Amino acid sequence: MAFGVTIPKNARIIRNLIHGAQFQHDHLVHFYHLHALDWVDIVSALDADPKKTAVLADNVSNAKVGGAAYFKQVKQRLKTFVDSGQLGPFSNAYWGHPAYKLPPEANLMACAHYIEALRLQTKAARMHAIFGGKNPHPQSLVVGGVTCVKDLTADRIAEFLYLTKETQDFIANVYIPDLLAVASFYKEWGSIGGTSNFLAWGEFPQSEKEPESLYMPRGVIFNRNLKRIQMADQKKVTEDVTRGWYQEGDAKHPFEGETKPLEEDPKYRPGGGKYSWFKAPRYDGVPCEVGPLARVLVAYAKGHKDIKPAVDMVLKKLDIPVKALFSTLGRTAARGIETLAIGNAVQTWVNDLVENLKGGDTKTYGEHKIPDSGMGVGLNDVPRGALGHWVKVKNKKIANYQYVVPSTWNLCPRDGKGKMGPLEQALLNTPVVDPKKPLEVLRTVHSFDPCIACGVHVIDPQSNEVHKVKAL
Repeated sequence: MAFGVTIPKNARIIRNLIHGAQFQHDHLVHFYHLHALDWVDIVSALDADPKKTAVLADNVSNAKVGGAAYFKQVKQRLKTFVDSGQLGPFSNAYWGHPAYKLPPEANLMACAHYIEALRLQTKAARMHAIFGGKNPHPQSLVVGGVTCVKDLTADRIAEFLYLTKETQDFIANVYIPDLLAVASFYKEWGSIGGTSNFLAWGEFPQSEKEPESLYMPRGVIFNRNLKRIQMADQKKVTEDVTRGWYQEGDAKHPFEGETKPLEEDPKYRPGGGKYSWFKAPRYDGVPCEVGPLARVLVAYAKGHKDIKPAVDMVLKKLDIPVKALFSTLGRTAARGIETLAIGNAVQTWVNDLVENLKGGDTKTYGEHKIPDSGMGVGLNDVPRGALGHWVKVKNKKIANYQYVVPSTWNLCPRDGKGKMGPLEQALLNTPVVDPKKPLEVLRTVHSFDPCIACGVHVIDPQSNEVHKVKAL
């Protein structure tokens, strides 16, 4: 936008493929390796009967591996961890907590699929490297398109298609069944951890027209009103610094945004008012949740051909009302729903790319010159949620650059009017059995897939030292 360049059709498709692969990989890792153990008790799995687990797994999923012998082997591996006193990747949790509800056999099945997902995610990560050069942080995305024209060979495309199909097979036959199986024991979480307002910039353009052609549509929802979806407008975004460790100032649109840390030591002081390195993004003055739930709600309310039937299926399987979507349970379910839909769409986009190449269209980059001045807005929806970049160009250089990432939206502090951020609101009234082991709090926090590093980048310009802040 700032440079006045339109990317070629192939570049748009390849960007969608790279990004779609990221959704498949990121959501898979989040469910099994960052969030599932909030619901699955590893130690309880040691009491499971491998034969009964095999029967359960056959009834629940279509995993390629299974059987009593397989689950017996997984159980022994877990026992080795426990007996050694070093739980390794399973050490940071509250095993035996009364909030865990799954029977031992379900816990053993989930542990086995946790391990299988570890193997699969390494393959899923390879999809990025085929057209992106590496994972994470693909290198082929540039102003004007992509730089991977030499990778558009039959072998490379076939490898990408094979990997996305293998990943999608696991998502459809293991991830979604596991999600439904675990959720069936925790349906009360359909009324816990909810927020009120939702924002989605949308993602995966199917043509040059945005937002009209976005596969995941753009929109904003206020007060959970699914009957009145409004088109989201980046002009209504502001960032408030009242409660952040920044110099005082009015809430500003990102084009005018400033990042000026306080000069004094940013320690938490009770009653001091400031308690976060996050700014407080607001849309039309209100905090908004972003991420899978926001995207799925907007798509569902608009009757999306792939999302709506998937949501209806989940609601029917779990026998829960639509209002249960506004919750920690809904947030976790939405992540799986969109993974399934996007993974299927990726295969269609591969075919679109092949058809273009067969027709002789191999262009992947639009030539351009850096203008003397310009302004540009880049709106995406990455796996964690709405992502916006705002840039001003002056004298062929960046004059100002601000971006508002998903975790800034979700984990932001209160603003000058005292309005809580989405996560703060979601944690209200959370039932906690043991305050010293707040497993229930972690469930809601992890459901947002928070990334503090994404939202905060503050460094001491004098010492080049990254500040460390302890959360109390």
